[in-house]
Amino acid sequence: MNLGALTSGLLIGLREGVEAALVVAIVLAYVIRTGNGRHASKIWMGAGGAVILSVALGLIIFVSVGSFQEPYEQMFAGSAMLLAAAVVTWMLFWMRRQAMNLKGELQAAVDRVLSEGSAWGLAVLAFTVVIREGIETALFLAGQATSTEGAGPSVAIGALIGLAGAAVIGWGFYRGSRAIDLRRFFRWTGIALVFIAAGLLSAGVREFLAVAAIAGVNVVGSQPAFDISGFLSSDEGVGQFLGAIFGYSSRPEVLTLVVHVAYVVGVLVLYLRPVRRTPAAPSPTPVGA
Repeated sequence: MNLGALTSGLLIGLREGVEAALVVAIVLAYVIRTGNGRHASKIWMGAGGAVILSVALGLIIFVSVGSFQEPYEQMFAGSAMLLAAAVVTWMLFWMRRQAMNLKGELQAAVDRVLSEGSAWGLAVLAFTVVIREGIETALFLAGQATSTEGAGPSVAIGALIGLAGAAVIGWGFYRGSRAIDLRRFFRWTGIALVFIAAGLLSAGVREFLAVAAIAGVNVVGSQPAFDISGFLSSDEGVGQFLGAIFGYSSRPEVLTLVVHVAYVVGVLVLYLRPVRRTPAAPSPTPVGA
């Protein structure tokens, strides 16, 4: 069991799972509060379908990585890592912008669905909002699982634990619990995801450097920046733990080190900026279906 990969998977599953669970909880609570609780099963159907499709997508991506030969395996793995880093970066800033008005926007969407007279639109709404989180999670977990050899099972187990925790938090939110400061939760898990995404980004660049080496192409910056393997090796112990979570390497290439540091500094500066509150659009009067 790779403890670092387990922790990484747990954090990803918890963070992404909480977002999806909150969406479902908000929609369910609002539908029930407006006297349309008979349509709750449709919301569960839409959310469940999105979860099943997301799991299938993640399995396809993960299984596909091992089916390629060199250098295509490195190309596929590198592309998966870069895509995962890009997706989680977009997700962090989207959630940062939408956090202020997410509840109001979801309630407005429910009102529109009910006013159009098709309660099955609630299933489509739940599917749409959950599948976005699910695809992001599948891509991110697949990228994390391929970034370290043999990390797949540990990442999967950690993700399941994180998703279970997210379900508990979502249920607590639905029942009116305020035990967790969600704004602080998203802020700190977002900071942790910045470092994880930086590790994926640098690992993806490393895969393409390996492709270049196989092709006999000498890339500027492919030489080692330093080697501290004797002090904190990334192949065992604490170094392996840090490598599985944050992409630590005791012998990084110059290019991967520059990319890693530039991403962490640049994204953290933007992510930690104060968010300007925008007024939410008024919701139409809900109509029972």
